[in-house]
Amino acid sequence: MPTAIKITAGEVTVEGELNDTSCAQMIAKALPIEAEANTWGEEIYFSVDVHCPAEKAQATVELGDLGYWPPGSAFCMFFGQTPMSTAEEIRPASPVTVIGKMHGDVTVLRQVSAGAPVAIEKT
Repeated sequence: MPTAIKITAGEVTVEGELNDTSCAQMIAKALPIEAEANTWGEEIYFSVDVHCPAEKAQATVELGDLGYWPPGSAFCMFFGQTPMSTAEEIRPASPVTVIGKMHGDVTVLRQVSAGAPVAIEKT
């Protein structure tokens, strides 16, 4: 069953949900999570204390997708192109497990700088 979440990054808040993948449910059980934002193009990511193998890993994602990057045990928020993107695609550094989706205008995350506090909680 999907888990409704709220993500606050710096001064920006977005709503979303974690899906039914095993990894997403492991992250849901670990909530609330607090971290410090790292940015890579139009992606915010940070390590979480959850370790999952890749599940149906994808080389490209959609605008608003939430991902888990196994090499860094990282929670990823995609709101535009990354340095690896070409044309109109959104490409993570390497394949990620899509663990959920953010709702609404996710481009507001462009306001978040590296080092900003990030909090994920259930709603």
